[in-house]
Amino acid sequence: MEIITYLFNVVMNLDSHLLALTQQYGMWIYAILFTIIFSETGLVIFPFLPGDSLLFVAGALCGIGALDIYLLLPLLMLAAFMGDNTNYWTGRLVGKRLVKFGNSRFLKTEHLDKTHAFYKKHGGKTIIFARFLPIVRTFAPFVAGIARMHYRLFVLFSAAGSVVWIAFFVIGGFFLGNIPLIKNNLTLMILVIVFVSLLPAMLEFIRHRRGQNS
Repeated sequence: MEIITYLFNVVMNLDSHLLALTQQYGMWIYAILFTIIFSETGLVIFPFLPGDSLLFVAGALCGIGALDIYLLLPLLMLAAFMGDNTNYWTGRLVGKRLVKFGNSRFLKTEHLDKTHAFYKKHGGKTIIFARFLPIVRTFAPFVAGIARMHYRLFVLFSAAGSVVWIAFFVIGGFFLGNIPLIKNNLTLMILVIVFVSLLPAMLEFIRHRRGQNS
């Protein structure tokens, strides 16, 4: 519970936390951001790490010169792409054995089932769509690996998804994050991003509950 509270506090104050880390660690902040994006997309036990909001705030910091957007963009695109591929091969090589352990604190079969259903509905495009869905983006490449999706096709969708996702939020933060109205209400903006990101999952949950009650 303390970890959840701490993470919630970090997400809700991401602008000040990230700026402080940038000032404290200098160039090492790029390695920290790389690690977070890689872990959120590449390690199936870390679906709770900040993604969209982190990218938006990083873009906003680029807008004020605290970070270099020309270094950040390709670096985080690489992190997302490498994370996807790590997750794919984890699913392909040991995924079924991990699932046999059943529900755990981090790896829940219900998340895998929902992602698998999403994957079956949208096919390879799931790898791109999933980039904009928290939790799903962590499990989508893992499920693709378990399903043994053709690797060349996976790489194509993974590369496209990595570029689009990172560019959308970082460039969005770069141009919008320092508009006075948004800059002065950045915490609210982060809340909106988190809410919009979670909205598809919330709608799916409501639809599922209604289906159970009908």
